[in-house]
Amino acid sequence: MPSPREIFERLLTGIAERRWDALADLYAEDAVVDQPMLAPRPGRLTGREEIRAHFATAARMPLHLRPHNVVVHLTHDPEVVVAEYDYEVRNAATGRTITLANVQVLRVRDGRIVATRDYHDHLRLAAVAGRAGHLAAALDQPATAA
Repeated sequence: MPSPREIFERLLTGIAERRWDALADLYAEDAVVDQPMLAPRPGRLTGREEIRAHFATAARMPLHLRPHNVVVHLTHDPEVVVAEYDYEVRNAATGRTITLANVQVLRVRDGRIVATRDYHDHLRLAAVAGRAGHLAAALDQPATAA
């Protein structure tokens, strides 16, 4: 059975190699992904199929993410790892490149991700993707009840 660290490394490698269609298979059927720093509002993905749809959206973006400065912290809980890393993000359409900071807390059980809390720099990601205007417009919309 792969360790939580190995599962995290598979996730990061899959993102770097743009294997978006395979990434959801790393998650349990009922996995939950919390994104407390998602802009304009915190987000949550519930279930493998919702996570699969999220990765399908990422596949349509012209962004290439290369992880570096990766540090994985093992915890006293054998199911949990905390990862700190940066992405070098290149927009293939514009050539623009930036660096994003990331922290993820992953819980892996029986070889599948069951929960994560993802702290990504979504504002810089929106800027490099050319979606900062859309983000600004979304800030003006009222929040919907979850």
